[in-house]
Amino acid sequence: MYNKTIRILGQKKSGFDEFVEKGVIQLRDARLIPYFKMGDEVGLASVLLSSMRMIREFRKMILSDLKMRKGGHFYAYNEVVFPQFKNCRIDGLILIESGGVIKDAAIFEMKNGSNEVNREQIEKYIDLAKSCSIPRIVTVSNQFVSEPTQSPVNVKSIKSVNQYHFSWSYILTLAHILLFDNEINIEDPDQVELMKEVVKYFEYDKSGICGFTQMKKGWGEIVEKINLGTRVKLSDSDLDEAVISWEQEEKDLALILSKNLGVFITSGETKYKGDLDSRIIDDKKRLKEEKILSSSLKVKNAVSDIKIDASFEKKTVEMSVILKAPQDKTIRGQLSWIKRQLRKCRKKNTKKFLKVQQEILIDISLKNTSKSERVNIDNLDNIYSEIKDREIKEFKVMMIKDFSRKFSSCKKFVEIIEEMLLDYYSGIVQSLTKWEEPAPKMIEKEKGNKKNSRVKSKKIKLSSLKK
Repeated sequence: MYNKTIRILGQKKSGFDEFVEKGVIQLRDARLIPYFKMGDEVGLASVLLSSMRMIREFRKMILSDLKMRKGGHFYAYNEVVFPQFKNCRIDGLILIESGGVIKDAAIFEMKNGSNEVNREQIEKYIDLAKSCSIPRIVTVSNQFVSEPTQSPVNVKSIKSVNQYHFSWSYILTLAHILLFDNEINIEDPDQVELMKEVVKYFEYDKSGICGFTQMKKGWGEIVEKINLGTRVKLSDSDLDEAVISWEQEEKDLALILSKNLGVFITSGETKYKGDLDSRIIDDKKRLKEEKILSSSLKVKNAVSDIKIDASFEKKTVEMSVILKAPQDKTIRGQLSWIKRQLRKCRKKNTKKFLKVQQEILIDISLKNTSKSERVNIDNLDNIYSEIKDREIKEFKVMMIKDFSRKFSSCKKFVEIIEEMLLDYYSGIVQSLTKWEEPAPKMIEKEKGNKKNSRVKSKKIKLSSLKK
């Protein structure tokens, strides 16, 4: 029986293979067509890891998120058991070898369906990773986080072992984006077909992979408590569930929009990167004190981030973007500019524009005051007389939807807000354009001065000839 500790990082790949041949390390090669039944967690690991091995662009995207080496030979395994951890079977293991030596590695733990990442299990994996010199643990489940560096479970971090988490929806979104016609798509046509088959496998209803379909029970409970005026404590478990549901739905909204646009949409604030607990604490405080939860989606080349606010007292959701008002125009010119923008929205996607038109409002921010003027699209012409002596700073183009009783429904809330985002983006946001300050123009001299200059020049030349 082999009792010595096997260290992976820095190990020669030939030495690793020898341990496998002798049965010291037990494992299976990851296969695109797995031996396991549909929906089995190890089977999902097999398909994911083998598709990373076969599809270069897919591998590069995931390794980039994991901050792993992209060069070298890539190896993927399932059902890995190390001799010093006989009772701990790993769903997946990837190795990156260069120059005959293992330079990087990661453990994968998969969950499907309603199964959530288990804290005790992850703590065991951390002990294993530390002992075997494996620098990363990657969990994959239907749970959502804002960033791969965040974890859905609160586990004490260890400097030598970094933790990462992917939702299955996130992985599917990466695959969908690679299939779009863009600058990062898959070059090899055979690998394109492989990626399509992987997507079909993951999207099959028996795979155990699903998006975010409903808020947790605590969401509805908190809505009721706030509307009854019940005092809510920070320790209230319903408050935790409401906030966690909101943050997971935020990420799902970003992924849904990503799949529809073919570009990756990020969510949340940079200050919470790698720190989900701080985000939860801050959101709980805001919900308790202000009765509001907020999110933001960052869309490349859009006029601004899309801000989303959910008001628990009003039972409304507000989505908005901000456009800086043209600073080279009068107030009439600025109002005409925003009206032309909205006409363009209507022209480019008439059906979606008409669907959302009654829920669109414009907030006009004025300089030297915190107050703004709010008008609907039809009243933009009438606002001039009220603000003609002021200066416009920016326009906020908002869509405000009254959810009414459906705000507290765990399923209906998700359905409505996801449809709302797609309607707002396609009907309004995608057709708006930023104002850009025009390039400076050459200063022309007055015509009279130029004439005088030429006359003077001639006199000088004549006088010089006389001499």
